[in-house]
Amino acid sequence: MGAWNVSSAQTKGSRVERELVRLLDKAGFAVMRAPASGSATSRELPDVLAGNGKLFYAFEVKSSASDKIYLSGKEVEALIYFSQNFGAKARIGARFDNEKWYFFHPGDLYLTKGGNYRVSRKDMCEKGIDFEELVGESEKTTIGDYSEMK
Repeated sequence: MGAWNVSSAQTKGSRVERELVRLLDKAGFAVMRAPASGSATSRELPDVLAGNGKLFYAFEVKSSASDKIYLSGKEVEALIYFSQNFGAKARIGARFDNEKWYFFHPGDLYLTKGGNYRVSRKDMCEKGIDFEELVGESEKTTIGDYSEMK
């Protein structure tokens, strides 16, 4: 991958991180983007930290124009480690181009044979939650839930 492509991917990553920060701030969360480059620790840090006094999250943020998003095993393990020590819920924030945000518990991601993780567009509604559910403004209802109400 050429230098332009790496820089372009980093710029897009920073842009979607800032987009998530703005959404969380608007929803009443104290929020901080935590760029890891030049950090004071050798450990990987989450991309975004957020809390509102009731809910506390550490996010690894990914976006893609394709139908799949990949995360390294190291990224996911570092997110879980940090979240457990910090007292936050670990979540993967995923946004496919021209789609809304979806959020995943690391345990809901597909583990590849190579020890990495994957989320696909088809997983969004099935395994993920949308922003409104993440911040407590709605609850996910499935067809099974609806039939149980009757």
